[in-house]
Amino acid sequence: MRTLIQNAIIITMDPQRRVLTNTDLLIEDSVIASFGKGLKEKADRVIDGTGRMVLPGFICGHTHLYGIMLRGAPMDIKPTTDFLQILDRIWWKVDSAFVNEDAYASALASCYEFVKSGTTCFADTYSGPGSVEGVLDEIAKGVTEVGIRGILAFEATERNSKEEGERGLKENVRFLKKLQKSPHDLLYGMYSLHASFTLSDELIQKTRDQADQLPAPLTIHTSEGLIDVYHNIERYDKRTVERLFDLGILGSDVVLAHCVHVNHDELELIRGSGATVAHNPMSNMNNAVGVAPIKEMYEHGISVCLGNDGFIFDAIENIRTAYLIHKVHHLDTRVTTPQQVIEMATINGAQAYGLADKLGSIEAGKQADLVMLHPNPRVTPILPGGVYGYIIYGCTAHDVEHVFVNGNQVVEDHQVTSVKQEDVEKALDRVVPALWKKLGIDV
Repeated sequence: MRTLIQNAIIITMDPQRRVLTNTDLLIEDSVIASFGKGLKEKADRVIDGTGRMVLPGFICGHTHLYGIMLRGAPMDIKPTTDFLQILDRIWWKVDSAFVNEDAYASALASCYEFVKSGTTCFADTYSGPGSVEGVLDEIAKGVTEVGIRGILAFEATERNSKEEGERGLKENVRFLKKLQKSPHDLLYGMYSLHASFTLSDELIQKTRDQADQLPAPLTIHTSEGLIDVYHNIERYDKRTVERLFDLGILGSDVVLAHCVHVNHDELELIRGSGATVAHNPMSNMNNAVGVAPIKEMYEHGISVCLGNDGFIFDAIENIRTAYLIHKVHHLDTRVTTPQQVIEMATINGAQAYGLADKLGSIEAGKQADLVMLHPNPRVTPILPGGVYGYIIYGCTAHDVEHVFVNGNQVVEDHQVTSVKQEDVEKALDRVVPALWKKLGIDV
């Protein structure tokens, strides 16, 4: 199958960050075959790109697909005042109630919302002590039905028992070996650890050893709330990143989620290790944990990708928040640039998970994961020097006209083509009432 996009504005996100106007792009099967002005290639399908921006599909560097299942849930709990109470009174109750069928439905719904706003790849960590063995297969089913890319892991933790942590690690190893034996174009595995305040040194080191034996990315929540910092200082006389560094877990294959409460010395350790930070500004705001020091991370030369932490699945809304929050936090309009946050949501995410040779930029030979934005109405000219700002100031998810993943068109004329909305809603209707009932919510 050959698809030709004609006369578009191509935002490459390549090493030169080229922006090309009036340019054609040819997709051949699953890859970007070529792009340039006036391509004369024959194609099975031609798409008019006039007035449209084409850029790499957005990559969500950290999410929890199951988070969508709590949307609007009127839980009868004592109001929370800090991050640990949020975990204890809300999320740890929710994930304990999950079964495998819930995981499938949440994956289907989240991926449906992801792709509608142009997200073509994400890194998910699932948590559920009552649904461990085989649960990644259920999540993978939802991911592939929608037709986007998923980097999947079970979030190992010892908050209830050491045996629970072992089961989580084994589920990750099982899924990785399954993919090693039977690779899938859209699926990847990784290792996930919850946070150091629910983990022993032994499990952290065992996971690192396993990642060295069976290579895959490794992610861990890091200093999201002050509980993480206080726990490590009180028990180990070390801050969070210092403990992780001393345990030998940090490396270029590691993605540290959040890093809200990190100091200068910890930033130096992150930089030196080559680890990436996954920034989740909307979730950090919702949980009132603080603002990650992204300005300082850039000054240290740390790569930052963009996640949603399972909160809001609209990529453009997350991009816009990442652009704005640091300006008001520092009272300085110069802190972030439009290009920086688009980089967070594209090429930086690909680099974080070792996929930059395949994803994150528009280059010949890379996988055809693309999003076409059609601002409607287009109120001002779209010029090469202003494309990043136009996305932030002028686009919403409603402007996502077409989305391609691995060369397959999964959104056409603003509509998801792979699954029907009513089927997604039916899958949710089958499981959400029972899940909410476990949480004491009458439906």
